[in-house]
Amino acid sequence: MNLTDYDYLRKFLLDSSGLSLDEQKQYLVEARLIPLVKTWGLTNISEIVMELRRNNSVLANAVTEAMTTNETSFFRDKTPFEEFKSLMMPQILAERATRRHLRIWVAAAATGQEPYTIAMLLRESFPELNGWKVEIIATDISPQVLERARSGIYSQFEVQRGLPIQLLIKYFDEVEEGWQVKEELRRSIDWRELNLLQDFSHLGRFDVVFCRNVLIYFQVDTKKIILDRMATMLPSDGFLMMGAAETVIGITETFGRVKEYRAAVYSPDNSGQPLGIRTDFDQLPTPAALLREATAKAPVAE
Repeated sequence: MNLTDYDYLRKFLLDSSGLSLDEQKQYLVEARLIPLVKTWGLTNISEIVMELRRNNSVLANAVTEAMTTNETSFFRDKTPFEEFKSLMMPQILAERATRRHLRIWVAAAATGQEPYTIAMLLRESFPELNGWKVEIIATDISPQVLERARSGIYSQFEVQRGLPIQLLIKYFDEVEEGWQVKEELRRSIDWRELNLLQDFSHLGRFDVVFCRNVLIYFQVDTKKIILDRMATMLPSDGFLMMGAAETVIGITETFGRVKEYRAAVYSPDNSGQPLGIRTDFDQLPTPAALLREATAKAPVAE
C-alpha cells in the first residue's frame, strides 16, 4: 500500500467512523483490509481505494466494519465488572428504589460479549431487579457485527475467554457452531445500529453508560463532542465507565473521576457541584456542525 492510498484511507475512516490513525498504523490497515481484498476478488488495497473513490457504498461499509470491529471478551478486564457489582449497583439500587427502573447503554457493543456479561451479572447478583424494569441498550456502527451479537453464538475459544463455567452451563446451549446464549437472555438486550458520530440523544436517559475501549481511537475534538453529548444523557448520580487506557482529563469538563473506583469511572457531577452540563437538546449544535469543525483540524492528504 502506497502512502497516497494510506492517506486516503485515513481520511475516509475519520469521516465515516471517527477512527483516527496516525502515520505509523499502516500495518494495521493492511492487516485488516487484506482479507477484504481476497473476499472481493481484488488484487491489492489500491483497488479498494479505487472503489471507494467511485462511491462503492457496499465496500465502504465493509471497510468501515473491518477497521472498527474491536476484539472483546466476556468479563473483559474483570475490575470494571467487579466494581459495577460491588460499588455501583448497590448505590443505584438504593437511589432508584422508588422508580424501580434501570437503563444501561453499552456503546460500541461489538460482537456482544460485554452486554451479555452485564445481563448475566445482573441476574446472578441482584435478584431484587425481578420487580424492576431493566433495559440494556447495545449499539454498534456495524450491522453485521450486531447481527452476530444478536444471534449470541460463540466458539469454544470465545466462551473460554473470561466466562466462568457455571455461567456457560446456565446461560448457554451447545450448538453445532459452539455455544449459543439462551433465547431469554438474548431477548433481554435491545440491539441497535448507531454511529457515535451521529446524534444519539434519541436513546434517552441512562443510569450507566459503558463506553470502553472505543474513544481511544478518536481525535480529541471528536472525543469531546461524544463525551459532552453523553453527559446530557446521564443524571448527576449516573456513571460513565471507560476503558483503562481512556480518560476525560484534558478533553472535557463535563465529567469528573469517581475516586472510589479503581476502574475508569466518571460522573457528570462527581464533586457535588454542577459541571456545566447542558440539557437543552434543541439548543445543542448539530453533530454535523460539530464534526465539520473537528474534522477541519484533521490532517488531510496532499
